[in-house]
Amino acid sequence: MAMRSQAASSGQPAIPGPAGPRGPKLHADLRSEFGQSFQDGGEHYDRVRPGYPLDSVEWLVPEGTRTAADLGAGTGKFTARLVQYGLDVTAVDPSVDMLDQLRKSHPQVLALEGTAEATGLTDSAFDVVSVAQAWHWCDPLAASTEIARILRPQGTLGLIWNQLDTAVPWVHRLSRIMHAGDVHKPGFRPVIGPEFTGLESHFTRWEDALTPGDIMELTKSRSYYLRANDATRAKVMGNLEWYLHEHLGYEPGDTVHVPYVTQTWRAVKVHNTGPR
Repeated sequence: MAMRSQAASSGQPAIPGPAGPRGPKLHADLRSEFGQSFQDGGEHYDRVRPGYPLDSVEWLVPEGTRTAADLGAGTGKFTARLVQYGLDVTAVDPSVDMLDQLRKSHPQVLALEGTAEATGLTDSAFDVVSVAQAWHWCDPLAASTEIARILRPQGTLGLIWNQLDTAVPWVHRLSRIMHAGDVHKPGFRPVIGPEFTGLESHFTRWEDALTPGDIMELTKSRSYYLRANDATRAKVMGNLEWYLHEHLGYEPGDTVHVPYVTQTWRAVKVHNTGPR
């Protein structure tokens, strides 16, 4: 994987995109159904999904941080960056298959089954809690309450999304064909609970070097494709074949520099959140 990044901070996001994570607008049962798409296939997910730029962690993690919990950790894509940053990391995810992959890659990380709403972790145990590419699968208010419980006073909540950079026209069309529904609409601001304050954002633009085949495999890891029937899957793959090879002119082994934006949000636990 090749990453080239350029970072910028802002209190107001301005990333155009065709869709947005549904967060609290997504009915709980439907959100659960979508989330079940990722219960299996951890090896494939780990192989084809992009990592995260180190810049995201550097901006998120305050000086002096020692411990972090990565919730919805999946196969450990963001966990890896926290470990690389020198933190003592605990990872939590509801998928046993995903956690098996995480344990293989990061045996030093304590990996536990659980959710952002019910982590099973100790009170006031962490300096930072991150949720990467997963907040839209959570109940944001219940998860905020749980995260505040496991954070130390004035600890940091981090919400991170990797997104195709749909400001680039050909990538915007690619995202449509891939049904990349987790690209934020302009003005997106994640919902968090009253336990947190000072929500601010940071953007890192970078490129992932992929082959056309990699892009097709990446598409197969998305919830839309995983839940689709065979006819829909065949249509998606046919459209991708046409777009990548005939329209854009890539040969099977060519390198496609795919622009990404990593959007990182952070907020601080309110000093006194009251009794639990």
